[in-house]
Amino acid sequence: MSRHDADLELALRLADAADAITATRFRSHDLAVERKPDRTPVTDADIAVEDAVRALLAADRPDDVVMGEERGGTLDAERVWVLDPIDGTKNFLRGVPIWATLIALVAGGVPVVGVVSAPALGRRWWAAAGGGAFASDAAGERAISVSGVRELEDAYISTTDLKTWTQYRTRESFLRLVDATWESRAFGDFYQHCLVAEGAIDLAPEAVANPWDIAPFQVLVTEAGGRFTSLEGEERYDGGNVLTSNGHLHEAALKLLAP
Repeated sequence: MSRHDADLELALRLADAADAITATRFRSHDLAVERKPDRTPVTDADIAVEDAVRALLAADRPDDVVMGEERGGTLDAERVWVLDPIDGTKNFLRGVPIWATLIALVAGGVPVVGVVSAPALGRRWWAAAGGGAFASDAAGERAISVSGVRELEDAYISTTDLKTWTQYRTRESFLRLVDATWESRAFGDFYQHCLVAEGAIDLAPEAVANPWDIAPFQVLVTEAGGRFTSLEGEERYDGGNVLTSNGHLHEAALKLLAP
């Protein structure tokens, strides 16, 4: 049980509403796509999901603030719902089923509820502070936990895009960590952090990340027994980058990722 159970229940209902929209727009022939100033794509489904979730929050939590990728907002409030209507929009518009709606409640500057819903995969992950971490798929619901891997040489690592390390950090720092691990993958975006939480991979560093990209994972990964920090080692979702891990490997990874 968590004192945030009512907020988690609402977040799961928000995810249901989002799934109802994204599932019908995925692989649709009339999907409208525009390019934002940063050259990242946005679809009509992204906008529709954020607007629908905002409307539900306005009805259920009128005193809370909302920060969303598409409509903006502020993080400077006691309670802020942080939304990414479709994380993995490039996958969504290309017909790749690895995308999800991300929903987090940040209270007092710390994420306390996180929901990640990936309807094309038939999967969902969620957590509330003090209540554990969970996932569901075709086999049902289950509690999840991070892996027990303790040596970098035995670790799986994933990132989103190698080019971001060149642009925002250093390519060499990421490759140092890759060379120290067993194998590297590129699950990317939300999926790699969910896989850390459920123990399928061990490390997921990202050289650049917005608050809406990673807020749910601070509570999801930590409730699963892992660690979530910036690449500077700070426990924050708004540091501009992130490392999620099973905890055992975290400090060694941070050391190798230093510029």
